[in-house]
Amino acid sequence: MKRLERPGAAAIAAVAAILFVYLATAVAHGPAGRFDLAVRDTVHSWASPPLTYAMRGVTLLGSSAILVPLGIVLAWRLLARGRRAAVVLLAVAALGGEAWDQGLKLLFHRERPEAFFGLAPDNYSFPSGHSMAAACFYGSLALIAAERSRSHARRRAIWAGAGALIGSIGLSRIYLGVHYPTDVLGGYLAAVAWLALIAAVTRPSTDKSTSPPGRSVP
Repeated sequence: MKRLERPGAAAIAAVAAILFVYLATAVAHGPAGRFDLAVRDTVHSWASPPLTYAMRGVTLLGSSAILVPLGIVLAWRLLARGRRAAVVLLAVAALGGEAWDQGLKLLFHRERPEAFFGLAPDNYSFPSGHSMAAACFYGSLALIAAERSRSHARRRAIWAGAGALIGSIGLSRIYLGVHYPTDVLGGYLAAVAWLALIAAVTRPSTDKSTSPPGRSVP
């Protein structure tokens, strides 16, 4: 799949950034409170021991304990196939997204909600780091994988799978009670803005791959 043209990517980055600012304003000045509490109560009403166990597993997929070693393995595989630009894209998306998340947390200083299960992390709440990291990492990985596929169905499946995984990780943060829903939405919007900005300022990949025609190689 060809990457977005620069004007389109720039427009997406601008829209996502504007929506993030709007959401951050609502979070800072209180209007988001009712929404957050309503969604937290609804999600918490689904609680059951099996679901809690599953959500604890899902949330790990957005943690550094999983993303760092997975990123190293994927970078090694991509380099072995001569896809240096893909490695740069993955690294810039993931590491840059983490830097943005930490900076935004320090900027907004939003306190964590009371966790439903276990203890909440000791850093700030907005935006959700797991949600932003998952969107940056798996989103860029989906772009890399889908870029080489000639099958529309396969590309749709790649993006659907990435979207489902990213959405599940965000939901797990709300279910466990360690984030407000607006934290998760903020993480997603910040990630979309960052990924679209990267697409707007970079050229399409010219890496050569040793994979057979018609197959996508992440």
